[in-house]
Amino acid sequence: MGRRKIEIKLIENKSSRQVTFSKRRTGLIEKARQLSVLCESSVAVLVVSASGKLYNSSSGDNMTNIIDRYEIQHAGELRSLDLAEKTRSYLPHNELLESVKRLALRRLFPSSSDQKVFFFLCLLMTMQQP
Repeated sequence: MGRRKIEIKLIENKSSRQVTFSKRRTGLIEKARQLSVLCESSVAVLVVSASGKLYNSSSGDNMTNIIDRYEIQHAGELRSLDLAEKTRSYLPHNELLESVKRLALRRLFPSSSDQKVFFFLCLLMTMQQP
C-alpha cells in the first residue's frame, strides 16, 4: 500500500504546520546531502522559516566556496537583479531580510569575510520574491 497524495496548500493549524516544516526541512537537507554523496557534487541549502529563523547546510564543500562559485558564474544576472531591486519596494520582504541579517551576522557568520556570503544569500532570497 502506497502513501496517499496530499494537496499542496497552506496548513491552517499552526502546530501541524510547524511539525511539517521541521520534518520537510530535515528531509530536504538529508536529500541534499545524499545528492552530494551519490553524485560527488557540492550542495548548499538555505531555508528561512516563517518566523525568520535561518537554517543552512552544505555538503561536498563549505558554504562560502559554493556561494563564491555561484557568484562568479552569475555575476551579470546578479548585477541586473540589484538594479531591478533598487527600483522596487518590498517593504515586508525587506523587513524579513533585515531581521535575518542581524540574526545571521551574530550567529552564523562571525567573521567579516563570511558576511559577504550572507549578503549574497539575501540577494538570492530576493530573487525568489514574485
